Amino acid sequence: MSNAMPAWTLTENASLKALNTFHVEASAAQLLELDDVTLLPDVLALPQVADQPLLVLGSGSNVLLAGDVEGTVLVFANRSIDILEHRADHTIVRAGAGVNWHGLVMWSLQNGLSGLENLALIPGTAGAAPIQNIGAYGVQVDEFIQAVEAWDREAAAWVRMDADACRFGYRDSVFKQFPDRYLISAIELRLPLLHALRLGYAGIDEEMQAMGVELPVAADVANAVINIRRRKLPDPDVLGNAGSFFKNPILPLEQVEVLLQHFPNLPVYPADQEDRRKLSAAWMIEACGWKGYRDGDAGVSPQHALVLVNHGAATGAQLLALARQISASVLEKFGVPIEPEPRLIGAQW
Repeated sequence: MSNAMPAWTLTENASLKALNTFHVEASAAQLLELDDVTLLPDVLALPQVADQPLLVLGSGSNVLLAGDVEGTVLVFANRSIDILEHRADHTIVRAGAGVNWHGLVMWSLQNGLSGLENLALIPGTAGAAPIQNIGAYGVQVDEFIQAVEAWDREAAAWVRMDADACRFGYRDSVFKQFPDRYLISAIELRLPLLHALRLGYAGIDEEMQAMGVELPVAADVANAVINIRRRKLPDPDVLGNAGSFFKNPILPLEQVEVLLQHFPNLPVYPADQEDRRKLSAAWMIEACGWKGYRDGDAGVSPQHALVLVNHGAATGAQLLALARQISASVLEKFGVPIEPEPRLIGAQW
């Protein structure tokens, strides 16, 4: 049964298979698709929505549905990109929560703006980007976020939160810490016209050389990142996945130095503090023999050990069970706990 109005649609017993990039089958008691976000307080007050649990989904690229969803799944369908302000050295851009993230990156480059090029081809929506502070190839989105607009369910009010209020960290934010409080409706980005390119991370410079680019611009960096990601990561439209499933662990330098005595080839990177280091979860997972592993339709990508994949009919519960096995083996071999990046729906880690 569907109840339609011009600015929103409410569907009962809705399949969520098309709303998660793992393509696992799950259903929601209700699916609420909202185009006019100004009506959000009104639709949340509807009798059939008000007293039910609420889950916001973008493209479902950072969730694992381990079971059916009780209550209402909310999808923001506002997909406009607007220039709010031009300055001599930067432009302020506002993107609706429903905007495709990669589309936003390419739009920014086509409009002569830079900064987001290292974040090309990350699946998901603009509204989801701040939640886990998406990052890749030496760049995190918090570097460019000027503000996040959201409905604060606790205060029952619209809020506009600057970057400090968002409490960004490595794959973290206040939105992730309080997942049921803030409903992100739009983001504002401060994008520079000229920007020092980040070329020294994860083979970007080598890719530039392979492309024959000697004096790169931002669009060249985006193309290099796209090439690398397509080689290393499976396309979720072809093989269900949520990108990197595990976060790279950050440990005290003393502990890392002990690990390096036993595993000298373990890749180590700078972290958020001088006395801490970030380790490669992919390297440890591969060292435990998981890369390319498959159990039924739940598996690990042969392209990248961080990526769990659904070969067709795996359930979210089966993928979660595999993730727990992988984590346990890394802990046993290295003494290092690894945790999932995606949000688990219907289960606890």
